Formats: sequence, structure tokens, C-alpha cells
Amino acid sequence: MIGSRIKYRHLQTFVEVARQRSVVKAADSLHISQPAVTKTIRELEDVLKVELFERDGRGIRITKPGEVFLRHATASLTALRQGIDSVSQEQLDSVPPVRIGALPTVSTRIMPRAMELFLAEGTRSRIKIVTGENAVLLEQLRTGDLDLVVGRLAPPEKMTGFSFEHLYSEQVLFIVRAEHPLLTERGPIFASLGDYPVLMPTRGSIIRPFVEQFLIANGAGPLSNQVETVSDSFGRAFVRSSDAIWIISSGVVAGDIEDGVLAALPLDTTETRGPVGLTLRTDATPSLPMSILMQTIRQAAAEIS
Repeated sequence: MIGSRIKYRHLQTFVEVARQRSVVKAADSLHISQPAVTKTIRELEDVLKVELFERDGRGIRITKPGEVFLRHATASLTALRQGIDSVSQEQLDSVPPVRIGALPTVSTRIMPRAMELFLAEGTRSRIKIVTGENAVLLEQLRTGDLDLVVGRLAPPEKMTGFSFEHLYSEQVLFIVRAEHPLLTERGPIFASLGDYPVLMPTRGSIIRPFVEQFLIANGAGPLSNQVETVSDSFGRAFVRSSDAIWIISSGVVAGDIEDGVLAALPLDTTETRGPVGLTLRTDATPSLPMSILMQTIRQAAAEIS
């Protein structure tokens, strides 16, 4: 049968020569040699028993039989590509999503831009983003429930079996509502912290040791009205409606400070700075979608640093 002798390369080459009206340009477009293009067209003409192109001065033009065949060849290639896309999408739907664990500071500051860049790549891969305490996310990474954690560098004893890629550094801030009394306090702020409710990072959070060391080093008194939380939504709502002080990573509240809704107390907290980056299992090989997502996270981080 004639149909069984016509291959995909015959149709692809024929359509490209017809489109370019040039063997040379078609060869460049298909990344094959000119003799290969000429040979493929001749094979197709031998199968069809007609000439598909004829000379036209220094160029070529498609013949009448060629124009008739072009309509069907184009439709066949379109149908084939649609079929391939359908199968690819079905396979894609059965592939597990790339699972990312992100600390609240990263979820707020980095991941929205990273996902915008990732979606622009058109991979159509599914992404799952979860947030929580660093210890919980690292345990999920260790057990394979997550593929990547984006957040602060964990203590050395917690990094066994993991690799870390530094993206940027950030520090802890003492956040209050825009009209908070301490913003105009003339006396030492540390001595007044105990007069207000304080939202502290939980004991399992990555920044808790930095906060405790900072408070001790600066002679802060007892904080009797403490509330431990890693919930940025609760912290944001509570601070905006009260005189509470929220001790939190700068990335979580960067937008609120820019909008003038919240403000940072005038304290030098540079000693609380710590590295933020990508944590992976050392035995894991990133998939292509995950590699693309990691690159968009790097780009998003570079834009803010």
C-alpha cells in the first residue's frame, strides 16, 4: 500500500519545502543536509508517481498535484501532533507533582514570583507547595514526602543526608502596627518589650535559637505575655489589631512594611541574619520540571537580593 510507504519524515520535509519554497531554507529549518532533503522529496515523488515541485528560475515552486497533496499532508501532521500532545498530557496527569516545602518567609516573598516564572515556561507540570515549621518540612523531605525544601539553613546535626544551596540571607525583625507606641519610645526598647504581648517563633522553628540569643545578648527582661506561632496569617492579623510585637523573619512582612501597614522597631538585628536556600536529599536526582522550578526560585531570589 502507498500509505504504508510514506513516513513522517516525508510529510515533514515536504511541508517544510513547500512552506519555505526552498530546499536550502528547508534544510536549515529541519537541521538536516540539503542532499537529505532532496532525497526525501524524490522518495515521496516516487511513491506518489507525481512531481511535487518544479524549477522556477533559480528557485522552485509547488506543482498542482503538490498543492493537492499539501492540504492532506498538513492536515495529517496537525492531527499527529494533536495526538502526541494528548498522549503527553495523559502521561503528565499520571506523574506525581513536584512537592515543595517552603517556610512562611519564602512562601510570601519568593514562591509567588518563582511560580510566575515557572508557569511561563509552559511545562504544564503540577506543583504542590506546603508550608510549616522547618523541622517538620525537613522530616517530610527525609521520608520522601517532599522533593525540595526552601528556607533557612538547618543546624549541622539536622543536615545529615541533605545538601544546601545558598540563595540569600535575611534577618529577624520586631514588627508592630504602624502607630505602635514603641515607634516613638525614647527609652531603651528592650526594657519595654515585656509590657506588650510578644508573638514568638515556636521552639521547633529555625529562627527560635537566633531570637533567644539576641534577646539574652541585649538584656531583654522576661516576656511574660508570649504567644508561640508560625502562622503568618494569625501574626499579621493580631499585630494589626493590637499592640503586640511580632518577632518574625523579614521576608514574611516585607510587603506589609512597604505598604506602611506594619513597621519594624528600630533595633539592630543584623546578628540574627541567616542563610536561606534550597535543601535537597543528597541521593535525589531532580526531575526536569523540578530543575526548572529550582532555576526560577534562584531567579526570584536574585531579584530581591
